[in-house]
Amino acid sequence: MSAFNKKKVLLLSMLVVMGGCGGNSADLDRYINEIKAKPGGRIEPLPEITPYEVFVYAADAEGIRSPFVPDAPQAGRSGISNNTRPDPERSREFLESFPLDSLSMVGTMELDGTNYGLVQTSDGLIHRVVPGNYLGQNDGRIIRVTESEIELIEIISDGIGGYLEREAAVGLED
Repeated sequence: MSAFNKKKVLLLSMLVVMGGCGGNSADLDRYINEIKAKPGGRIEPLPEITPYEVFVYAADAEGIRSPFVPDAPQAGRSGISNNTRPDPERSREFLESFPLDSLSMVGTMELDGTNYGLVQTSDGLIHRVVPGNYLGQNDGRIIRVTESEIELIEIISDGIGGYLEREAAVGLED
């Protein structure tokens, strides 16, 4: 085929393709005109903004405690002790590397007169514990092992530079 014929065929095929691109857009124009003819909707007004009421915490305000001053320790309030602190010198036990809620009690075992609690970690391993061992990440010292739970005392931060003792337990799973 000669170069001239190739150009004719190419030109003819381009005209056919371009002819297919064009089309009757009357239905599209009609739809646009229908939408434009519809009346516009009503826009709802913006909601009323209530002004912020400023409250000043004054030293002479009666019966109102400032949120910026810590609570004074109350007499007889459980868990508060000025000398309660985690022991930074104590070597950590293996089960203290797990959060308390990821540990589960799976049973008890008595061996040579000692009652052991059986604790399963999230990786599936089972460990024996006795009172005096530590569990969890809050210096939780085991105080008692019963048939249904392992009771412990945790030392947690009170948020203002001190520490509190809090009772916790790991219950037997069903």
